[in-house]
Amino acid sequence: MARPRGYCAGVDRAVVAVEKALEQYGAPIYVRKQIVHNTHVVKTLEAKGAIFVEETEEVPEGEIVVFSAHGVSPAVHAEAEQRGLRTIDATCPLVTKVHNEARRFAGQDYDILLIGHEGHEEVEGTSGEAPDHIKLVDGLDAVDRVEVRDPSRLVWLSQTTLSVDETNETVARLKKRFPALIDPPSDDICYATQNRQVAVKEIAEECELVIVVGSDNSSNSKRLVEVAKDYGAAAAYLVDNATFIRDEWLDGVTTVGVTSGASVPEELVAEVLAWLAHRGFGDVTEVEPVQEKMRFALPHELRKDLRVP
Repeated sequence: MARPRGYCAGVDRAVVAVEKALEQYGAPIYVRKQIVHNTHVVKTLEAKGAIFVEETEEVPEGEIVVFSAHGVSPAVHAEAEQRGLRTIDATCPLVTKVHNEARRFAGQDYDILLIGHEGHEEVEGTSGEAPDHIKLVDGLDAVDRVEVRDPSRLVWLSQTTLSVDETNETVARLKKRFPALIDPPSDDICYATQNRQVAVKEIAEECELVIVVGSDNSSNSKRLVEVAKDYGAAAAYLVDNATFIRDEWLDGVTTVGVTSGASVPEELVAEVLAWLAHRGFGDVTEVEPVQEKMRFALPHELRKDLRVP
């Protein structure tokens, strides 16, 4: 078992924000996009009265809408205000940090190379902070295609949920093409993404099979599968829950590694452990190369009504 695994501070904050909003204001509470990228979490919140929509235009005027942990662009905030919506911004503070960096560098007239995956909600939100200055770099192949105005005024930022190794490789290739490229003032890949990758690296070489619990649209969960394979696991699979595991994966396997993405509740991991124990893998050892103690306060819109310090 890799540790840390599962909920990070930003995910916990976002999920609790929806739960507290339902308790404080009553159902329905609207949520733009999935609050976090996990099918089980979304269904659980729907059962409690949350309504998930794709865009703010689907929210009735005057209602409450929660913005997901992945962040939104200024245009989305403006649209919500125009429609008279009450907003609760559950954007992860580490994503907000990247937004702030994008605005600051754009204000200094830098071109910004944003390393990330096209279409991901976090990338869309960050790009919206400075659309005239941000160029998306989606993978190593995109490095040779990106065009900039002035190679001497260039900075890179990244999506927070990427593979650390892959991002470093992309940055190295960018710097070979653009020697004046400067780094952000602090690492954009979030602590939780890095910690979970470190833990998987620690266990992968000892395991013939690594099971990563997480949904298919979870970027950080998919990266864990890639890291496990890169660091020695013969096979690694992403599963939403225990029902997705196949018995044939265990053929010839003596040691299984288990971890979960940053938006996965621990109960889903427990179900996977029970499934494995039923098939003879009941001896569990936790490996914890790094401890994690980060916590984030609830969104200020909620704190003022809940009177939470």
